[in-house]
Amino acid sequence: MKYETVIGLEVHVEMATETKIFCACKNKFGSEPNTNVCPVCLSMPGTLPVLNMQAVEYGVRAGLSLNCEIPNYSKLDRKGYFYPDLAKAYQISQFDFPLCSRGEVELDVDGEKHTIGITRIHIEEDAGKLVHQGTESLVDYNRGGVPLMEIVTEPDFRNAAQVKAFLDTVKANMEYIGVSDCKMEEGSMRCDVNISVRPEGETTFGTRTELKNINSISAAQRAIEYEAKRHIEVIEDGGSIVQETRRWDDAKGKTFSMRDKEEAHDYRYFPDPDLVPVYLTDEHIAEIKASLPELPAAKRERYVSEFGLPEYDAGILTMSKYTAKLFEESVALYNEPKAISNYIMVDLARLMKENNIEPENIPVSPQDFTDLLKLVADGVINSSVGKQVFEEMFKTGKKPAQIVEANGLKQIDNADEILTMVQQIIKDNPKPVADYKGGNAKAMTFFVGQVMKATKGKANPKTVNELVKAELDKA
Repeated sequence: MKYETVIGLEVHVEMATETKIFCACKNKFGSEPNTNVCPVCLSMPGTLPVLNMQAVEYGVRAGLSLNCEIPNYSKLDRKGYFYPDLAKAYQISQFDFPLCSRGEVELDVDGEKHTIGITRIHIEEDAGKLVHQGTESLVDYNRGGVPLMEIVTEPDFRNAAQVKAFLDTVKANMEYIGVSDCKMEEGSMRCDVNISVRPEGETTFGTRTELKNINSISAAQRAIEYEAKRHIEVIEDGGSIVQETRRWDDAKGKTFSMRDKEEAHDYRYFPDPDLVPVYLTDEHIAEIKASLPELPAAKRERYVSEFGLPEYDAGILTMSKYTAKLFEESVALYNEPKAISNYIMVDLARLMKENNIEPENIPVSPQDFTDLLKLVADGVINSSVGKQVFEEMFKTGKKPAQIVEANGLKQIDNADEILTMVQQIIKDNPKPVADYKGGNAKAMTFFVGQVMKATKGKANPKTVNELVKAELDKA
């Protein structure tokens, strides 16, 4: 029997406000434990919360970027549960009147369009962080009270690739609108996965499990693939899926049971009596909408229509606002969009991955980048040397012309000089010559490689190919 996987997401995004959501403590990652705290976020008796309106506006910006409806009225509720990282023994969140609702995101996965519904986006306070040391558990309340939004989707995903595309889209949108850096390794974007399986053609949902402890987009894919397979194996062995929360262990590649899955009534939601409802006028919502920058989806379309880029290139370039900025500023200096795109997607992406550099820290300026491309286009250096120079620029910050001059990398384009090398190499290698004469056209590659090696990659490849072929045909 064939099965269909049904997936819904709860994506938690920490907002990059200056201060926490209900007090004036700094919202800063990486501080010494329990230094960004005060009586309010530690829930001391007699303290009262004050809503940070910047968090509300950030939530609205996020909702608008995901095509949500923004109601004029929303309210804050108390969500009751007892855990050491929650000082009050309840969390201030939103229940029946969230900040945003009924949105949608269109995904393009392997050339197919998929629409993912957004059920709601609500704002809430984050919990503290438990730190386990031996037999003891310590609590760092720096994160307690950090503004958090939860993006809840419809169960519209059918595979891990769609989930990856959605998380990439959310991450890019939040980065573009300045709401969050969405660094999953720092916990500023977290993802819970609700997953079930059902026989293909069925319309009723199977029993779902919720997966937690997912700290990267690739981990989300692995967790989904494992859990879907586990569900199918349990069902085919005659068992039943238990509705529960499970923890993903990325090192072991497995999920483990944590607890029974709670329902909404288990949290005993009720309106927070210390906080007034949130009222947003149509004018205020329109003002926030007008302040949004060009979003990745619109930018992708523009790159295709304005610069003639393939959709694939446009998608890669716009996934980070920093690579998009480098691309646009480079095109303004040197109108060769495809050449610029190729370097960013291939060479820059490789170097950033190898050196663990985030997009916001790209160490090459648009001016230096385009100066390099001009050196290649003008024949001062060949494309192979250009890649070497780019790597040196990336690692040292030096100018391309400076690197070329200091290392004697200018292209050898003197046909007589190259011809002498070609003739000598052909003379010294009779067997590949015989192979070529015998119909093995690939033997020519050997000679081209030997000439490029002899010139340390500096010879003009076009000239080398032409001379090698001419001399082999005469041999």
